[in-house]
Amino acid sequence: MDALIIFIKNPELGKVKTRLAATIGDQNALKVYHFLSNHAKEVAIELNADRFLFYSSFIDNSDIWDKDYFIKKLQDPSPDLGQKMFAAFSQLKDQGYQKVMIMGSDCYDINVDILIEGFAQLDSHEVVLGPAFDGGYYAIGFNFNLLAEKDLLTDVFLNKTWSHDQVANEAKSTIAKHGFSLHQLPTLSDVDVEADIENFRKKIF
Repeated sequence: MDALIIFIKNPELGKVKTRLAATIGDQNALKVYHFLSNHAKEVAIELNADRFLFYSSFIDNSDIWDKDYFIKKLQDPSPDLGQKMFAAFSQLKDQGYQKVMIMGSDCYDINVDILIEGFAQLDSHEVVLGPAFDGGYYAIGFNFNLLAEKDLLTDVFLNKTWSHDQVANEAKSTIAKHGFSLHQLPTLSDVDVEADIENFRKKIF
């Protein structure tokens, strides 16, 4: 069984895209967040997999994420992103999912073909990684049937520092240390600062 994980923040003014809001304001940053969330939703719906949406604060059954397409859950309450991802992957692994991938909800360049490639490559690779130009990653996935070691998730996600330009490289090094095969997806742009929205600004404002 295949599963796709998406993390989102409940869209509250002043609490999403804060780096972007520093230059375009809270209201406009919230507009960008809604635009990107809708894009992520449309991409995910095209994928033939079980789709799990993990909310940051509370489950919203009246938002754009139709519960007919998305299984809604809460993120682990830890403030640490790595712990949140570790908990989500572990939960789906324990539910019997073989191939599980997480995608970011703030990458306008992502499309369903990239996700399909990721799941297809997990047939022959233990891990897939979608690096971002800022040094992070917009997607990471695992084939739990191929993973012989149970501590890879621990080493990839726990006791890590996030939001710096070596996040993807650190993940690659950890995977290599365990001797697992990694397939790298295309490098894409996340949206963090105003320069990141230039290609689609006119679609929002």
